[in-house]
Amino acid sequence: MFKHIMNRIDFIKTMAAITFGVGGIKEFYNQVKDLPDDEIKMPVLFIGHGSPMNAVQKNSFTEALSKAGSKLPKPKAIMVVSAHWLTKGTFVTSSEKPEIIYDFYGFPKEMYEVKYPALGAPEYAKLTTEITKEKIIMPDHEWGIDHGAWTVLLHMFPSADIPVYQLSIDYTKDMDQHYELASMLKVLRKKGVLIIGSGNITHNLGRIDWNIEAKPFDWAMEFDDKIKTNILSDNHSEIINYEKWGNIAKLSHPSNDHYIPLLYSAGLKEKEDTIEFVYEGFHHGSLSMRCIKFG
Repeated sequence: MFKHIMNRIDFIKTMAAITFGVGGIKEFYNQVKDLPDDEIKMPVLFIGHGSPMNAVQKNSFTEALSKAGSKLPKPKAIMVVSAHWLTKGTFVTSSEKPEIIYDFYGFPKEMYEVKYPALGAPEYAKLTTEITKEKIIMPDHEWGIDHGAWTVLLHMFPSADIPVYQLSIDYTKDMDQHYELASMLKVLRKKGVLIIGSGNITHNLGRIDWNIEAKPFDWAMEFDDKIKTNILSDNHSEIINYEKWGNIAKLSHPSNDHYIPLLYSAGLKEKEDTIEFVYEGFHHGSLSMRCIKFG
């Protein structure tokens, strides 16, 4: 079986999928017994990550990330659903030492010198692969930590002392299927895993204004406000079916890669979870930087 891994635009590699043998599954269950539920259920985050340049910039958005990270209970592991790992099939990074990926082009030299030396979380990756009865999540040992993850984590957890792994976005699934898969992963919150959906609530690079403080487009503000309203009212059906919103949906998301991480964050929400908007605002006119904390 082969999968095709893409960055935000193109397929960049094809690799063999790795599956468990019988012995591997038995060994896995022995390890899972040592992963008890935590006393504290971890919250879930959605982060509008915006431009990779936020990695090296100090602004109200990055300051909000730093503040939010300092207030969170320390996770045992972090799982990021990044807009920048699109695959055919669903995979989790399973390596012990994932490499940082500079999956962008034409940026200043300093961007390619940033390091985020977090270890991987192979035990939690295995746990993630075994959550669904259909075994629809498979391990991957080649992908590392892409900029949808590390540009956020280096502000929230600058010590890089928490294991990190990523869950890919299967581009063949529809919106309902992504939301349903997210709902199956709620058990991870009880195992000390902080789950972060990293994308943007509006993301139109074709309409971008290179001035970071540019006035946001009317359609972007309208779309962002509709998402906020439906998040607060727990109207997740509207969020799943956002494409029915017409022109503002088309303008906000010419492609849905940066929207899908929101479905994972919303799908992981429990009924009793509180909702907090960690950050509200826009960059470059067309990028909503809204960040949400559930729980």
